[in-house]
Amino acid sequence: MEEKRRHKRLDIDVSVQLERLDEDGVTTLKYCHVDVTDISRSGIGFNARVPLDIHTYYDTKIQIWTKEVVDAVVEIVRRTDSEEGVYHYGAVFIGMTDTDALKIDIYQIFNDL
Repeated sequence: MEEKRRHKRLDIDVSVQLERLDEDGVTTLKYCHVDVTDISRSGIGFNARVPLDIHTYYDTKIQIWTKEVVDAVVEIVRRTDSEEGVYHYGAVFIGMTDTDALKIDIYQIFNDL
C-alpha cells in the first residue's frame, strides 16, 4: 500500500484535552479528553469515547516526552468507529508555530536513534 502521509508518524502515549472552536474561531467550553496514539509534523491520531464531527476544529496542547508542550489547532479529517464505543480519529495541524513544529522534528530525531 502506498504511503500517503507527508511526514513520518511517531508513536506517542499521552492524554490531552481538545477544546472545540466554533465557526468564528472562538473557543467554547466543549472539552473532550482523548488518548493520542501517534503524532507527526502534519497531524495526530487519537482515540476518544465521544463522537466528533469531521471537519471540526479544536485547540489542543500536547505534552511530548521532553515535557515540552506543543500548542496547536487541529482539524478532524477521519473517524473510524469501533464496536467497543471507542472512536479512532485522524487530525491535521492547521495552526502551529514553527517552534512547536520543530519540537516534533526533534522528537522524531531522538525517536529514530
